[in-house]
Amino acid sequence: MRFLADENFPGPVVRDLRAQGHDVVWVLDAMRGSADRDVLHAAQVQRRVLLTCDKGFGELAFGTALPAECGVILFRLGGPDPVQDNAHMLRVLVGRDDWTGNFAVVTDRGVRLRSLRRGPKMGPPSHD
Repeated sequence: MRFLADENFPGPVVRDLRAQGHDVVWVLDAMRGSADRDVLHAAQVQRRVLLTCDKGFGELAFGTALPAECGVILFRLGGPDPVQDNAHMLRVLVGRDDWTGNFAVVTDRGVRLRSLRRGPKMGPPSHD
């Protein structure tokens, strides 16, 4: 899968995704300090699914006509242990392949998917 990891996305998860063969560009390396609009535009142009912990991308994503090959995954984890949160992120990301064309919110309790072009679409709950 092709991902664009936002600046705030954990480096260990980026490294693990790459080690598992995913094509991951990290904003911290490629576009450090870029505005959210520019990051989302890069996801569009490069046909990547954006990985972020920044809830500001929700409004941007729905206000932009993203191509079907794009998507946004917003992580809202509340765990006290970043290592456990990182492991949870990795499990969720590699455990699904329906990220494109959707805005997803990943929490400690599950995954919610909503189509960027149509009405709400709920994915199966995650029990991680």
